[in-house]
Amino acid sequence: MQLLKWLFLDLNSYFASVEQELRPELRSKPVGVVPVMADTTCCIAASYEAKAFGVKTGTMVADAKRLCRDIQLVEARHEVYVHYHNKIVEAIDTCLPIAAVVSIDEMACELTGSQQVVENAVALSKKIKTKIRENVGSTLRCSIGLAPNRFLAKVGSDMQKPDGLTVIQQTDLPDILYTLQTNDFPGIGRRMERRLKKHGVDTSKQLLGLSKSEMQTIWGGIVGERFWRLLRGEDLAELHTERRTVGHSHVLSPNMRTIERAFLVSQKLVHKAAARLRRLHYWTCRLSVYVRFMDKTSWGDEVCMIECQDTLTMLEGLQLLWKNIPSKKPLAVGVTLSHLIPDNLHDFSFFDEAKRTRLAKAMDKLNYKYGANLVHFGDMELVKAAAPTRIAFTSIPDLEDLDPHFVLKRGQGEVSGQ
Repeated sequence: MQLLKWLFLDLNSYFASVEQELRPELRSKPVGVVPVMADTTCCIAASYEAKAFGVKTGTMVADAKRLCRDIQLVEARHEVYVHYHNKIVEAIDTCLPIAAVVSIDEMACELTGSQQVVENAVALSKKIKTKIRENVGSTLRCSIGLAPNRFLAKVGSDMQKPDGLTVIQQTDLPDILYTLQTNDFPGIGRRMERRLKKHGVDTSKQLLGLSKSEMQTIWGGIVGERFWRLLRGEDLAELHTERRTVGHSHVLSPNMRTIERAFLVSQKLVHKAAARLRRLHYWTCRLSVYVRFMDKTSWGDEVCMIECQDTLTMLEGLQLLWKNIPSKKPLAVGVTLSHLIPDNLHDFSFFDEAKRTRLAKAMDKLNYKYGANLVHFGDMELVKAAAPTRIAFTSIPDLEDLDPHFVLKRGQGEVSGQ
């Protein structure tokens, strides 16, 4: 009997679909979700109606307007997307436990017992789709992949969109994968594509025809062997990866594109990164800053610090770096904390860091209880509304990162973040 071990769910055009759910006037229209209302930024999401015109994630707003004259641009509301994400997780959980939340719009579920039978897995997938539509929103669609391992289930979730359901059984391999491009497989990006081409691999059929040793050579050791086994349906345990960085970036709105205001936004990014670092129970000893300018040039620098997790020390590092910034018109800024050390490996310091750390944690408690950015260092009043927390593809912020007191109006009702 053919058994399926994993169900992978991918929400279709998630940000744009949520906006269409909340604003009926946007339904069946091309929608682009943007970080700020400016032609110099890019779309972070597009509805399927917009995708039909060639607009996709990463398309510059100016190009999106050229490709689709009727596109409706909507400024992103990340707290809303997190709120809906939580509702979707709850809906799925009524049908099947979630083994891993991979990103804001992707979840993986492990099938057990009779759920692994093809007919039952398909019925379960259809039930999940119905629960999302009934319990969360009628416009929200998802594509689901069913396969012997999580890797192939994710591949399957991308094979039919929107609202697709793809079953990959062991006996379907490898033929069912021949129609894909090599970059349709998770883990094959531009750099790996170039490496594959150097080894004469241009198609999925050629990729799947490689021997284990050939993949080991191309990937470099055990990763190649692992990829070879995953393509053949083996259900391997997920590799554990340590967090390496914590950071935030922001495209500046037109009124914030001065060196002085960019510095204030950078200060806010440091506040956010430091608070997140503390919630993750890490320490850092390196701060990096990056600025992209309107003339398409960029500048970046970094400073080493004692192991710390307090905001004040990081702000002092930022101030030191900012002295060297070129005198140009900035377009975007970013800060990154790296060389991370978990709490249990943090070294004792002879510097008087305890007071600063206690102060930072007290600020965190006040900001969580009474609202984000209530307590902060420096003159950030001008930029409180700037650089709101965004959702990274593989990191979902807690609502406390965004605004623990938000209230979203929906028709005549309200959805509260409290």
